[in-house]
Amino acid sequence: MRMSHFVVRDAILPALAATTKDGVIREMVHGLQAAGQFPHTDVEDIVRAILRREQLGSTGIGRHIAIPHSRHASVSQLVGSIGVSKAGVPFDSIDGEPVNVFVLLISPQDRPGDHLRALENVVQTMRDDEFVKALRAAETRDQIWALIDGAKPSW
Repeated sequence: MRMSHFVVRDAILPALAATTKDGVIREMVHGLQAAGQFPHTDVEDIVRAILRREQLGSTGIGRHIAIPHSRHASVSQLVGSIGVSKAGVPFDSIDGEPVNVFVLLISPQDRPGDHLRALENVVQTMRDDEFVKALRAAETRDQIWALIDGAKPSW
């Protein structure tokens, strides 16, 4: 599985405006909705589901990376987005550092295997410091897409 299999190109946000955890999640969910991934009426419910997941423990995995995620009935297949904040956002990360690279995932409730494989793929891909550095430096959606489309599959 490659990140390009589940990241929605039109939902990539190379310059997040949000400065809070809630704001980043909301901005990224709105990006997926604007890209046609689920009805507008489901946005707030999806945001709440992701925030509930964050209450269990931050998805800020350290090294300036976070992977907010949830399962939700409004999606029929795994969808994701990438957002980059040049300034960084406080995200209660395990290392206490602000987050610059966000990978948001939403998967159907009845497909936990896809959800886990996507999380594993993101974690393994983000272990490549040069890849993360390139994501942080990217200025456009096309630059980010080119990076993830060329990322080596994790299996």
